Amino acid sequence: MENEHATVSAEEVKRTPFYLQFIKVLYSPYKVFREVAEEPRYIAAMIVLVLFVVSSTLFGYIVLSKSYVEETFPKVDPLAGQYDAWTENITFWSSSPNVNISLDYSDHVNGSYYGDRSIKFCANSSQSLFLKLSDVGPVNCSEQAFKSLSFKIKFVNPTTLPSAASIYLYSGDASKYLYYNLTEKILSSSTGLWNNFTIPLSDSLWENHGGDRHTITGLAFVFNWPEKVDIKVLVDGIYFRGLFENQVSKDPTGYISIISVFGIFQYLIQLFIIAGIVFVLLNAFGGKISWKPLAVCVGLILITFFVQNIINSVLASQALDKLYYTLEYLGGSASEKAAATAELNERALFFSMIANYVQIAVLAWATLLCTMANRVLTGISWTKSAVSSVIALLAAYMIRLFIGL
Repeated sequence: MENEHATVSAEEVKRTPFYLQFIKVLYSPYKVFREVAEEPRYIAAMIVLVLFVVSSTLFGYIVLSKSYVEETFPKVDPLAGQYDAWTENITFWSSSPNVNISLDYSDHVNGSYYGDRSIKFCANSSQSLFLKLSDVGPVNCSEQAFKSLSFKIKFVNPTTLPSAASIYLYSGDASKYLYYNLTEKILSSSTGLWNNFTIPLSDSLWENHGGDRHTITGLAFVFNWPEKVDIKVLVDGIYFRGLFENQVSKDPTGYISIISVFGIFQYLIQLFIIAGIVFVLLNAFGGKISWKPLAVCVGLILITFFVQNIINSVLASQALDKLYYTLEYLGGSASEKAAATAELNERALFFSMIANYVQIAVLAWATLLCTMANRVLTGISWTKSAVSSVIALLAAYMIRLFIGL
C-alpha cells in the first residue's frame, strides 16, 4: 500500500501544471494530451486565448502602423452618404450666361468615391467654356498637405478637343490665383471617353499670380475651341489629394481594442470549428470522446497560431514596406481598383510570400498535433485521427478566409 501511494505521489509531481501546458505542448505534446485526457481544465485553453489575442494584436498593430490611407478634399464619408460632393450638386458651380449646368445620372464614372452622377455643361454655338467652382475649403495645398488635384472630364461635343485649356486655383477672390496650362494634357486625351487627370500641385508649370497655396477657396476650368461649336462637357471626381495619414496613430487605443476583440473572435471561432468537426468525425469513426478534453486539447493546439503571429510580427516589422491605400483602391472604378490592388500586392510581395510559407508550416504542425490528440483521446487508428484533423483544420482555415478573419 505504501508503494502504491509513493507511485501516485511521484506521478502527481511529474504532472505538468495547467499553466505550463501551453509550453510543454510545443515539445512534448503526447504527454500533455494524456494529462488533459485524465484531467481537462478549460483554464489551460484560456491561457492560450490570452496569448493568441496579445500576439494577434501585436501583429495587427504593426501592419496598421505601416498602412497609410489617402485623405481627400472634399472628404468622403460613406456612412453619411457623402461622396464626390462637388460634382453631386450644381449649386457649387457657375459659368457664363449661355452655359446650362445640370446633373447627369446616366453618364458618370463608376466607383463609390465618384457618386452616382456627374456635372454636365452645355453651350450652343460657343467658342469657349468657363466652369467655376466656388466657396470651397479653404484647402491647404502646401507641401505638408494636399499634393495633387485630380478630376475626370468627358468631351461629348464637339468631336474635336479644345485647342487650349487652363486651370485656376483661387485664394479669396478672382485677382489672386494659381494658373496651370492644361493644354498639352488635354490634347493627349480623347473625345467621347472619360479622361483621368492628376495634376501635381508642386509642378513647376503652376504660375503664381498672388495666390496662397495654404488657402485655396475655389477653382475654374477654361476650355477654348478654334471656332464656335455646340459644346457638351461632363465633369466628375474632383478631389484635392496626395495626403496620406496613418489612421492608427490618430486613435491607438481604439484600434488596439478593435484588433483585440477581433483576435478573441478569431481564436474562439477556430476552436469551436476544429473541435466541433473533430468531435463529429471521431464519433462517426467509432471513437468515444467527450467534449471537454477535446476542446482543451484544441485550445492548446492553437498555441501554434500564437507562434505564427509572433513570426509574422517580426517579419512585418522588418520586411513589410509601407502600404499606401489610394483613392482608387478605396473607392475607384473597377479598373482603377484592380491597378491599385496590384500595386499594393507588389509592395507586400516579399512579406506575403514568407507569411504564406509560415502559414503552411503552422497548419501542418497544428494538424499533426491534432492527429496526436485524437489518437490519445480515443485510441482510434492513426489514419482516422489524421483524416479528422486534416478536414477540421482545412475547414477552419477556409471558413476563416470566407468570413475575413
